[in-house]
Amino acid sequence: MTAPLTPPPPPHERSAQGSWQPPAAAPGAEAPGSQQAEYAEYDAHGWYGQDGPGMKTEVREAGVVALAVALGGVLLGALWWWLAPHVPLVGDVVDGNWVVYLKDTEGEQAVGVDGTFTLLGLAFGVVSALVVFLLRRRGGVPLVVGLAVGGLLGSLLAWRLGVWLGPAEDVVAHAREVGKGVTFSAPLKLGAKGALLAWPLAALVLHLGLTALFGPRDPEPEFADGPYGAPPAA
Repeated sequence: MTAPLTPPPPPHERSAQGSWQPPAAAPGAEAPGSQQAEYAEYDAHGWYGQDGPGMKTEVREAGVVALAVALGGVLLGALWWWLAPHVPLVGDVVDGNWVVYLKDTEGEQAVGVDGTFTLLGLAFGVVSALVVFLLRRRGGVPLVVGLAVGGLLGSLLAWRLGVWLGPAEDVVAHAREVGKGVTFSAPLKLGAKGALLAWPLAALVLHLGLTALFGPRDPEPEFADGPYGAPPAA
């Protein structure tokens, strides 16, 4: 016997069955839309975004910090003039000319003047670094540079202000004014110019240490499981 022939399907069914279907994606391939969505998710978490408020804002804040710290030099100069020991001088007339010499040749007042400025600079560096860290915990290179520059400018301002507030710099004229053999104070003089670096160095070291120990940490990215699932636990 001959098997009955199956009649061909109607035209509308034939076109539906023979229509082209797009190939299925490979097991390890990702659709372009999912990849873009993944990038958008990374950007939303800040993994590909810019850290912090932006370079312009950080530079602006660093300028404000430098100016505010430098103005603290006014207080440092006043304290240096008030707390620094006085170096006693005496004027005399030799062969009709006025000469000025130290009253106590073995005294350490001159060393105390430099030491007072150094200790005050260290204290101001600690205070300024602590205040800046409490106000801007995230830190940043511009902020640290602004803090160091402000400390150096503040030291220079304090030095010149202390000299201006202290006794007259013309010691011969001062000796003539007070008279022969009368003790008077020498002008404030910073013998060791390295003391000017006490404030910026102390502020820089302390601020970097506080940022490293207590500063905010960058969030770690949480990547989704791959196409074959999460890796096996160790």
